[in-house]
Parts: sequence; structure tokens; C-alpha cells
Amino acid sequence: MDWKSEIEQAAGRVRGHVVRTPLVDLTDIDLPFPVQAKLEQMQHTGSFKARGAFNTLLSEPVPEAGLVAASGGNHGAAVAYAARQLGHKAHIFVPEMAGPSKIALIRGIGAELTIVPGDYSNALNMAQAYETETGAMQIHAYDAPDTVAGQGTCAREWEEQGLTADTVLIAVGGGGLIAGALAWLAGTRKVVAVEPETSCALHAALKVGKPVDVEVSGVAANALGARRIGSICFELAKQHLGDSILVKDDAITTAQHALWRSCRQLVEPAGATALAALMSGAYQPAPGEKVAVLICGGNIAPDPFSE
Repeated sequence: MDWKSEIEQAAGRVRGHVVRTPLVDLTDIDLPFPVQAKLEQMQHTGSFKARGAFNTLLSEPVPEAGLVAASGGNHGAAVAYAARQLGHKAHIFVPEMAGPSKIALIRGIGAELTIVPGDYSNALNMAQAYETETGAMQIHAYDAPDTVAGQGTCAREWEEQGLTADTVLIAVGGGGLIAGALAWLAGTRKVVAVEPETSCALHAALKVGKPVDVEVSGVAANALGARRIGSICFELAKQHLGDSILVKDDAITTAQHALWRSCRQLVEPAGATALAALMSGAYQPAPGEKVAVLICGGNIAPDPFSE
């Protein structure tokens, strides 16, 4: 697949539908080297997921039965939002572990919502059954070409805005976001995958040479808790990934707190995971290596302003 062309076309489709999220230099965080961040938690519904959702809906006709998606929360909110903006109905399946704030976000957007016992894989099974039963169009959270191309517009936009880093660190769940970045940045910059030790589907797959099921838990599991890495991500990672890093939960919460205290950026644990690799020393840049992180989600739990 010509990923560069697919991402260029996606950028044209989603223009005017997604936020051009800002860049900041994290000068107030205590690190011995400069770090640039892209604040994708300022995207519609609080995560990068709107990019893939809009690209998918604008790429192909939507059936009368509408849309269906399984999600740990952020993808479901993005699909619900894109569907509402474009005049389609949507049914979202989320696991209980999505948490009350993300569930409330999806409900507030207005999609039909089913809460499923267990984890994301259970929600995906029910969403697939609903697709078969109704003829609704399934929007996969991460392992579909239109989703990956949409997420790739984030890296394209970043370069357009003035990405200066040699190395970009990106948190990984199912792999849609980093797959898009690998597809766009391949051969030009080093891309580093960062995962929690307790939710590390990509790291496990790279270790054994194929996607495998992993157990998921921890503070970022409702966003990064895919049991198995997407096949698109795995293939791109085998070819282009610079490094795969694991971080502890306490490193993630430390980075999350630092973003608030030093920068007044309120992010969920997944959103702070890439930065955690730098703050904890899990990833140590070489002398002179310029680094950047993608802050990917802002839907914290509990919602500090919920009634």
C-alpha cells in the first residue's frame, strides 16, 4: 500500500473536520534536554481518534443501519462525534473498564451505547455480532487502513507545523496511532513505541515475531489495553520501528502529574505514557538527539468537573 498517498488523501478529507492541534516546548518539566510535545488531547472528544473516524466515514458510503464500533472509550467517543456531525446513527460497545467519564462522554454525544462486562475484546465480539445482525458499518479502533491513514494525518500535520525532533515517542495500545506515524515518518525520523509494562501488545508481538494475546491491566488499560496488536501496526513496526520501550504505572502517573503541575495540561494516563519514558529514564536520548512526544488523550477519570 502507498501509505504516503493514503495519508495525503486522508488529510484532504478530514480538513475542516478535525482540530489542528498545537505544539509546545515542555520547558518547565525537569528534564536535562528539550522536549517538544504535540497536544493531541485537544482534538475533538479529547483524543486523536477523531482523525481516523472522520477519514473512515468520508471514505465510503455509510449504510442505512448506521455505524458500529467497539472501544475502550476514546474511539467510541470519536465515532459517535463524527457520526453526529455527518448525520449518521451510531451504536458503540464499550467494556465496563472504560470507566464512568468516558461512558458519560459517549452518552453525552448522543450515540446508542452498550456497556459490556470484561475488557475491550468482549466489546469487540459484541460489536462484530451487531454488525452481522444489522448490516451496520464497523469502524475498527486501530486495525483498518482508513483508520490508520486518518491517524497518520497527525504526524503529517506535526511535520507541517515544524517538527524538529530526530526521535518521536508515541504511546501504543492497539497500534493505530503509531502505525500512522510509522507510515508517514518512515525513513525520516526515529519512532519509538512506549507501552505500560502491564499492557504491552506490540512489545510482546515483536519479542515472539507475531501478534499474540496478552493480559492487560494498569492505569492506562482503558485506552492502551488492546489484547493483541493490530496486524497493520505489527507489519509497519517490523519494518520501521526504532525502539520499543516499557514503562511502569508509577512513571505514567508521575508524568501525568508533571504535565498538570508544570504546564497545566490535564491528560489521562495514556496521554502521559510517551513522556513517562523520558522522565523515568526508560528512554535516554543520545547526546544531541532531539526528542518529541505525542500527548494523545485527555479523558481523565474521574472527570474533575462531573456533577
